[in-house]
Amino acid sequence: MSCDPSAMSHSSQDTTRAAPGPDLRHHGDRDAAAGLIDLAVNVRAGMPPPWLRDRLRATVDDVAAYPDAKPAAEAIAVRHGRPADEVLPAAGGAEAFTLIARAFRPGADVQRAVVVHPQFTEPEVALTTARHTVERVVLSAADGFVLDPSIVPGDADLVVVGNPTNPTSVLHPARSIERLTRPGRIVVVDEAFMDAVPGEAESVADRRDLPGLVVLRSLTKTWGLAGIRAGYILGPADAIERFRDVQPPWSVSSLAVEAIQACLEPSALAEAERTARADEPVRAWLAAELRQFGGEVVSAPRAPFVLVRFPDDDGLRHRLRDAGWAVRRGDTFPGLGQDWFRIALRDRSTLASFLSVLSACLTSGGGPAGEAPAS
Repeated sequence: MSCDPSAMSHSSQDTTRAAPGPDLRHHGDRDAAAGLIDLAVNVRAGMPPPWLRDRLRATVDDVAAYPDAKPAAEAIAVRHGRPADEVLPAAGGAEAFTLIARAFRPGADVQRAVVVHPQFTEPEVALTTARHTVERVVLSAADGFVLDPSIVPGDADLVVVGNPTNPTSVLHPARSIERLTRPGRIVVVDEAFMDAVPGEAESVADRRDLPGLVVLRSLTKTWGLAGIRAGYILGPADAIERFRDVQPPWSVSSLAVEAIQACLEPSALAEAERTARADEPVRAWLAAELRQFGGEVVSAPRAPFVLVRFPDDDGLRHRLRDAGWAVRRGDTFPGLGQDWFRIALRDRSTLASFLSVLSACLTSGGGPAGEAPAS
């Protein structure tokens, strides 16, 4: 496929090009317009699998009744070796961030809230909507966006960090998360993509010894359930009780309850592990090819996406879009600019086609380009 906009049969105007400053409410689904091949949304393509679809279809017969989240909570507790009062099913990570922002009141419970960027922007949106004043700790590209706990203000009493982080794909060591925790501080760790890491290395989801630790998990990414909104929160019982108090009644649907139970069964966990291991060589190959083209790829990516920068080429994403490919724009994440974009992991054939188009777009824009990759 060429990088010639005239080859496209649809209009792909990007209406967000001129938006001033980071648009924290911008998400990948806005980049993936109709008619584009989607590398912008980080939900796994081709999911949910047939066995999960069957479970969800069977649940439709029960949707006339109000949902009961207790079976989901029990499944979560078993999965993470926690008492039931330390887990809370939620309508995806977005609701979880909203519950946290509302449960811990600005001024009364939280004096200094800090969000570590670049990362998923919804935590900051939820906090500011709940009238928290948010400070940003922005990690440096020069350091590979690696977390140094010492740069987080010592008196911050609410800290939010992603691991592995969206969009950088960096997996922070568990010891770095440990160093953030202390009595009197709430540390929220977004582990939405941790099940994409083989062995869930560096996860702190099962840690009950760290004070103030709250961990968020999502099932929407690996299992393709973004439309169902299935996730959960892990943390101390007193914190979970506060989240439960501000959670709307029946916010976790019957389908989400069934999805949580199904995706936490041993067979599903084993399938997720196989998928995570199968993705590793594809991700490494993609990163290597991007570097051959002159891209600055964040080192050692571990999530199901890769963050790349083509210096001094802030129009590349638009040329890719005109050629029929959607990637996730980087400039809506604090700490990144227009020459950064995130590429979701797909099958090798799809990615090889993308790389061929990328090569053509780099050439047409005057940027560096290597040999087109073999599929």
